[in-house]
Amino acid sequence: MLPISSAVLASLGGAVRRPVRAEWTNDGGRTWTPCGVEAGTAQVTASRTADTRWSGSATLTGVGAGASGVNSISTNVRLWQGIQVPRSEPIWFPAGRYTVDRPSVTRTGVSVELDGIEDEIRSAGLPTARTIGPGAARPLVEMLVGEALPGVPVAWRSGVDGSMLIPQLLAEDTRWAVLSSGTDSTGQATGIVDSLAAELYADARGIITVAPVPTLADPVVWRIGRGAGGVLIEPKAEQTKEGLANVWAVTGDGSDTGTDAGGSGAGDTTIGPAYAWDDDPNSLTYAGPDPINDPLAPQRLGLYHVRLRVQRYSSAVITNLQQAFQVARAKLADSLGVQYSLSLTAACNPALEPGDVVEAEAAPGVWERHIVDSLSYTLGAASMSLTTRTTARRL
Repeated sequence: MLPISSAVLASLGGAVRRPVRAEWTNDGGRTWTPCGVEAGTAQVTASRTADTRWSGSATLTGVGAGASGVNSISTNVRLWQGIQVPRSEPIWFPAGRYTVDRPSVTRTGVSVELDGIEDEIRSAGLPTARTIGPGAARPLVEMLVGEALPGVPVAWRSGVDGSMLIPQLLAEDTRWAVLSSGTDSTGQATGIVDSLAAELYADARGIITVAPVPTLADPVVWRIGRGAGGVLIEPKAEQTKEGLANVWAVTGDGSDTGTDAGGSGAGDTTIGPAYAWDDDPNSLTYAGPDPINDPLAPQRLGLYHVRLRVQRYSSAVITNLQQAFQVARAKLADSLGVQYSLSLTAACNPALEPGDVVEAEAAPGVWERHIVDSLSYTLGAASMSLTTRTTARRL
């Protein structure tokens, strides 16, 4: 969650003003020009599973269109949501930095569709195939991002090892495939950030961020409660097995950080597989005590409810067993909680981010930890919609 004081957090369910502002740039963010936003038109969505984490739309006022105004080639837009408690100045929270698509002049301003600036990295394909590395992950990631987004910083959150050595890779055409989560012609994963058990995205400020995959063990940042003084308005629980996996098998290339005789960097030794599985007997997705070495244990122990849902992942960037275990655990954490989700409407908290862990009062007096998968709101509105997930437990 973005920095927010306890006093402002406690005020969200009450009568506070919610001003809105916007600004735009045509020089890569060196200078920003303020502009207006037509009331009720700025809508934003932030999702961990979307191609760009932040997306939205708005009608900007006080600005023209074309080469010297808002256009779909060089313009970036930043949106801000304010919270103003009585007898104080507004506190501003960033609500995304965006590229512009389909600008259209209307009677009141310029209507735009907005995509997070990851879109500019995805669009900046590699003009020719080239080798990347060997070297440490951090300078390689910052080089590839800097080529596509000059001047945009890369933030590394605690828990990600940017010094991890990356073997030499062949980058064929897609920059994002090498940076985040792509595959090569053999089907092997090539994503540098994926191999760090992390994820890559542009945050609400427009900073390219490398962060650990969130888990339910992360600290709770907000309690969403019912009743008088609460901020929870309308929860709706839903269960699904889409995307569920309770066993992951992860393998790596086993190359060193140089190249082999063929110049590809690929070694002859396979790393792993390293396994991670749901080992919580109270979980509905319990995979048994050891589904790898003792797959008949559930039958022997009378655990007739156990079902396996196995996924495999192979990466040319994983070069040691410890790294493979880290990736397996991250994949497991990202695939266990999808079977029990909570869609809810809550008082709008513009400091909240996808991946945050919240405590929600799913039923009167029943509190559950949930990971925020997506959120959406209209700037200036008092409420927001959230989709969260948690791991269902056996009663």
